[in-house]
Amino acid sequence: MSVPEIQNESSTNAPKHNYQVDLDRIIRRLEKTGEVPHLLLHACCAPCSSYCIEYLSQFFKITIFYYNPNIAPEEEYRHRVAEIKRFVAEFKTKHPVTLVEGDYDPKRFYEVARGLEQEPEGGKRCRKCFELRLAESAKLAKELGADYFTTTLTISPMKNAQVLNEVVEEQCDIFGIRRLPSDFKKKGGYKRSIQLSAEYHLYRQNFCGCVYSMRDAEKRKRETAENNENSKQTQKI
Repeated sequence: MSVPEIQNESSTNAPKHNYQVDLDRIIRRLEKTGEVPHLLLHACCAPCSSYCIEYLSQFFKITIFYYNPNIAPEEEYRHRVAEIKRFVAEFKTKHPVTLVEGDYDPKRFYEVARGLEQEPEGGKRCRKCFELRLAESAKLAKELGADYFTTTLTISPMKNAQVLNEVVEEQCDIFGIRRLPSDFKKKGGYKRSIQLSAEYHLYRQNFCGCVYSMRDAEKRKRETAENNENSKQTQKI
């Protein structure tokens, strides 16, 4: 997604860990040895993926896995997947980057979201969504024999990198692959994604993707408009 979301409430009381430091350590080792490992990168959208691809393709051969059955409606999904395909085709990288599109089956998302429809954005429903998408991604990483696995989701300034790294690690343990630590908002990653989005004219959506995030985004929009109108009326008085 390209619009910051509310942080996932899980693990917010845990000590903050700097995952960029861990990633820097891995990259320094790769530069020293000359290795170019294969990375399976779960992608949430083209804008967020732009910086991640620019950054990581310097050190990894990347397979991007676009698996997001949470996105609705289908027209929105088709628009987003077309944008990431276009970006991958147009963006020049040091090492190869290929894209695999997963199945678009929204029923799987609604199954994991059942009973959590009224959860706030960033709550338990979002973690279930992360688990669904990242489990499928880790499974593919294992099938392809990838050396590492991670997700672009950590680039959002309001996403909880602790939670996302926990979910990635859980799936890596299940499938027996290595987690690539990530917090792509570090080192100006989110700002750079905005620049690349402008440069490549990428569609930047205004909600995470699911119908519930759309509902919450529309609610915030209405509240902002009402507050602005109330402020104008107060100034007139």
